[in-house]
Amino acid sequence: MRTSEGVPTGAVRLVTSMLRSLIKQYPQSPVAVVFDAKGKTFRDEIYPDYKAQRPPMPDDLRTQIEPIHNIVRAMGFPLVCVEGVEADDVIGTLAREASEKGLHTIISTGDKDMAQLVDQHVTLINTMNDSHMDIDGVNEKFGIPPELIIDYLALMGDKVDNIPGVPGVGEKTALALLQGIGGIKELYENLDKIADLGFRGAKTMAKKLEDNREAAELSYLLATIKTDLDLECGIEDIPLPVADNEQLLRLFQQCEFRSWISELDAEAAEGAKALENESQLPDEIVYETILTQDEFDRWLKVLEAADLFAFDTETDSLNYMEANLIGLSFSVEPGKAAYLPVAHDYMGAPAQLDRNEVLAQLKPLLESVSHKKVGQHIKYDMNVLARYGITLQGVAFDTMLESYALNSTASRHNMDDLADFYLGVKTVKFEEIAGKGKKQLTFNQIEMEQAAPYAAEDADITLRLHQVLNTKLQQDPTLESVFSDIELPLIQVLARMEQQGAMVDATQLAIQSREHGERLVELEKKAHELAGGPFNLGSPKQLQEILFEQQKLPVIKKTPKGAPSTAEEVLQELALDYPLPKVIIEHRGLSKLKSTYTDKLPQMINPASGRIHTSYHQAVTATGRLSSSDPNLQNIPIRSAEGRRIRQAFVAPQGYKLVAADYSQIELRIMAHLSQDKGLLNAFAHGEDVHKATAAEVFGVALDSVTSEQRRSAKAINFGLIYGMSAFGLGKQLGIGRNEAQTYINHYFDTYPGVQRYMDDIRAQAAEKGYVETLFGRRLYLPEIKASNGMRRQAAERTAINAPMQGTAADIIKKAMVKVDSWLQNSDSGARMIMQVHDELILEVPEDNVESVSDQLVELMQSAAALDVPLLVEAGVGNNWDEAH
Repeated sequence: MRTSEGVPTGAVRLVTSMLRSLIKQYPQSPVAVVFDAKGKTFRDEIYPDYKAQRPPMPDDLRTQIEPIHNIVRAMGFPLVCVEGVEADDVIGTLAREASEKGLHTIISTGDKDMAQLVDQHVTLINTMNDSHMDIDGVNEKFGIPPELIIDYLALMGDKVDNIPGVPGVGEKTALALLQGIGGIKELYENLDKIADLGFRGAKTMAKKLEDNREAAELSYLLATIKTDLDLECGIEDIPLPVADNEQLLRLFQQCEFRSWISELDAEAAEGAKALENESQLPDEIVYETILTQDEFDRWLKVLEAADLFAFDTETDSLNYMEANLIGLSFSVEPGKAAYLPVAHDYMGAPAQLDRNEVLAQLKPLLESVSHKKVGQHIKYDMNVLARYGITLQGVAFDTMLESYALNSTASRHNMDDLADFYLGVKTVKFEEIAGKGKKQLTFNQIEMEQAAPYAAEDADITLRLHQVLNTKLQQDPTLESVFSDIELPLIQVLARMEQQGAMVDATQLAIQSREHGERLVELEKKAHELAGGPFNLGSPKQLQEILFEQQKLPVIKKTPKGAPSTAEEVLQELALDYPLPKVIIEHRGLSKLKSTYTDKLPQMINPASGRIHTSYHQAVTATGRLSSSDPNLQNIPIRSAEGRRIRQAFVAPQGYKLVAADYSQIELRIMAHLSQDKGLLNAFAHGEDVHKATAAEVFGVALDSVTSEQRRSAKAINFGLIYGMSAFGLGKQLGIGRNEAQTYINHYFDTYPGVQRYMDDIRAQAAEKGYVETLFGRRLYLPEIKASNGMRRQAAERTAINAPMQGTAADIIKKAMVKVDSWLQNSDSGARMIMQVHDELILEVPEDNVESVSDQLVELMQSAAALDVPLLVEAGVGNNWDEAH
């Protein structure tokens, strides 16, 4: 590729294209681009022949380096070059820092050496072929885990980099050594065991290793990517990319990248149009600190007179049940805000107004329905104020939810990212004033000179975001309705549920944990007996040796390198016929259950309330479903007996019962409504068992002759197809061949042609519009729907089919929650909603009112939406969640 004047541009276009692809895949993500610096590195000092055989860079490529650097900078990426080390070492250091902080990181590279950096937080992506490689991927590709990659490279050597390695050790030999014994250190500690490994040349390999020990250790040193450099910028210093489009346009014009020039021109026109509708930047920024009663009185009058004001709380904890109020901030017009501190207690802190007196004066305003407020994630502030006896009312807007309703996937919905995305404002980050890690200060310890502007900015930015986001929502009444009719009224409902919490029986969980511990010991002992000796149940290498070399179990699947795979699905299949894989699977499942639930839940009981208080998140999932954390109620297992025992620990208090009501087959009913398929509509209208009806049609038998096995298969078809399952996936689930599964699918679509028509139509609509919608207008954008990569496009098409159903189900239960909460607040039933999990609501109900509340609950949930098929809700009652479900 060259310009009209013959200037080479192929490498420039390739690198730019890769970066553009990454931006689309990981929007609103910090990115750094790392290049090798000029000059020698520490590896050249250790080994002068390092990379000595590499030919010089071709002139056509050399001339493209500077344009690449210029474009990288214009795209808004920091360009990092560190003398004395390689780019790999800089990347390794940044990736390790991110991993230690629990940040998920993508390394874009095609270099196999980088596989050594992969861990639970670090993934490789090769944008040349769009392949991803996590820990399992490294195992699959190389036959060894990431922690053995350096040993692998050191043993084999590298002709390109001129790393010597051990003579006579190639790929197969290296794998045999590493899988059989371990890394280089273990190999030299166990040279006498190498001959027993049985690979070709095993008898003489110990001597080769001994003779070339110095070369092996040198190679290990050269192949090791450094992860401990002292860099000027850390992972959290990398900014979100903000492109200089004017500079990019000039560079693209120089390179004659015509399609990208057209895109930038179109973006510029769209941006200019958007600016006409959005609020302008304030002329000046004025932030005040309220330290006297006179200043407070003046601001109280301002707030009381305002049509709308933004406010935010500052606290000393993210846990809303424990957070102490440190201050409040307010804003009534863009660029002007104030911070009212009430509990900064560091040495030398200025005198502040008394917290209780301030809240007493603010209470009428904060509880007033007529005084309208806007906040960012205002549910948190609502919960904090509740600790001080204030019920926040008059919440008219929440910028987090305005953004979420507008476009759930455009940006993350926290204030910093929204300010950058919609306002082009870089806000002050909490870490900038509080520090990081173990030494991070809580807000009460932060000096007023830093705390006040930070807090005031929160209120100011919230108000300015609202003005932009609300303008956009008003331009689309459907999306505005999603915000105002579904998301906004739900805030108060969720706040009440969070404050109420759920009771768990810590004693029962402790018994379960003890039993799990005993069972795990038994399973480990049993595994050792079956294996003929002790081994680490968590070691894929040791497991591979025992299963396939010692016990000669059939190799179901191999890694790309030809080694037997020990992936989870392989163990599942082997467990059907062999005892050891079955024991290992049970051990893994029980261990996770113990650490995640039975050990952890008792530690999460709030000492003041005696209950567990989860946090519900409205703006996390793309489809509108609620999620929860600390604990994650959505993931508590239900299919296994041990999982159901955890639900038994969620108990009703004395004098109460738990009532659990859930929608029956709601997504299938929504499919019937959306597809207007006559067969599905009739089945649901007449109250038929839809899985049985499907089985009768697909298998060509009378309804009363359908076997339980046929119904199970039909259920897998019904649910599988609305999630876009392929014939291969269905066959795997049912344990049948792909052709037989395809025959089932063909019968299904012959029986329900409306479903096939709906799927075809929704795929076409998604491709045309770039999004799909729920029944209530919630929109899910699908940026990959036109992707040239087939796998990514097909994944987007599967989402296009399922999202309207899953999203509509989420909308319906949210609407139901608002209806149920409204009834509870206005009734004298004494019942309270305590949990929401998927399609289920759980209430605590006084024993005397169980029947009447259950009936009303079912009626309200069934009337939450009007579909062309009836919504069916089933309610159960019990002393614990499992009994009630």
